Amino acid sequence: MAARIKKGDSVIVLAGKDKGKRGQVTEIITKLNKVVVEGVNSVITHKKQTKDSAGGRIPKNAPVHLSNVALLDPKNDVATRVGFVIKDGKKIRVAKKSGELIDG
Repeated sequence: MAARIKKGDSVIVLAGKDKGKRGQVTEIITKLNKVVVEGVNSVITHKKQTKDSAGGRIPKNAPVHLSNVALLDPKNDVATRVGFVIKDGKKIRVAKKSGELIDG
């Protein structure tokens, strides 16, 4: 199955504590159907001090489920669903709202 959201895509959060926030996908966890979005779902982890590194509270972005994010339309900058079109033997992603090509 082709990926509807890929690393580097701009997305908007549809549900949860960060609803309405926008950011870029930095990581995809396919086994869990989750994505890590820059600046969204920030949590603080505590790191113990060692000889080599300082300890403290370190902020990091936790994963968000794929169903809670939507791709941003490249033309209108609003949430859109993703469709596929075969062009020159290649499967290309298309924004459903504007019909704009996403990949090429």
